[in-house]
Amino acid sequence: MQEIWAVLTENEKLAEWFTELQIEELREGGMIKFQPHDDTFGPLEIIELKAQSVLEYTWGEDRVRFELYPEEGGCRLILIQKIHKISSHTPKDLAGWHVCLEVIGLLLDGKRLDSREDEWEKWYQKYSELLEQFRKQ
Repeated sequence: MQEIWAVLTENEKLAEWFTELQIEELREGGMIKFQPHDDTFGPLEIIELKAQSVLEYTWGEDRVRFELYPEEGGCRLILIQKIHKISSHTPKDLAGWHVCLEVIGLLLDGKRLDSREDEWEKWYQKYSELLEQFRKQ
């Protein structure tokens, strides 16, 4: 569990799966710096923090929450994104988080993903199609 918690909260390990994020202050009310490729950045506020258990922070109008639960031989990592409003950007975020979770799993197994971009594109298409179906209902 400590290993996964470190992947989520230690900047050196965080950079291996989400290079645009950097923990500034690891505490409730603390900040995470988000710097996308276009060199803009915005602070993400840590809303809830329970060591080795919960990390939740703002993501624009949305929320991102990681929960860790002990299991025999390791732990279960759950990612919850609370979406305020579905937009054209939503499938991009969902695909991005999907790939991030894949990368975390591979890193913990000592492996690498050949092409994050190809993997992201695949999942972006799938999430776009699913959200389009959802909008039609």
